[in-house]
Amino acid sequence: MGERYGIDDLADLGGVTRRTVRFYVQEGLLPAPLGVGRGRHYDQAHLDRLLHVKSLQEEGLPLSEIRRRLRRPGPDEAPEAPKVARASWIRLTLLPGVELHVAGDLRLPPPSKVGELAEWCRRHFRREEDVDGED
Repeated sequence: MGERYGIDDLADLGGVTRRTVRFYVQEGLLPAPLGVGRGRHYDQAHLDRLLHVKSLQEEGLPLSEIRRRLRRPGPDEAPEAPKVARASWIRLTLLPGVELHVAGDLRLPPPSKVGELAEWCRRHFRREEDVDGED
């Protein structure tokens, strides 16, 4: 595994502030950090990109031009594949046909509360054939 940098390390090595790193990520000049939560980190590719952005700025280029250049592949490079956002999700089946999807960074309620939700779903979600038989 390669080098892993925290935001402080990346900023120091790149000669910028933490705020600048965050701004560059927000503006699409730097890719988002890897990992989630406290495990978020940057790698050598982030540092290389940060140093490249900084050198283009030192040439006097505005951020809009830097952004345009970073999006354009070089003569020996293939176009960059689109990034697909990845997220961790927890899938709870409350009853057949009814699922609850919860983002992995959220804390689940206690099992008793999930049971109450499942019971509510059993009472309120019915298949059409079940409803037709009640008339």
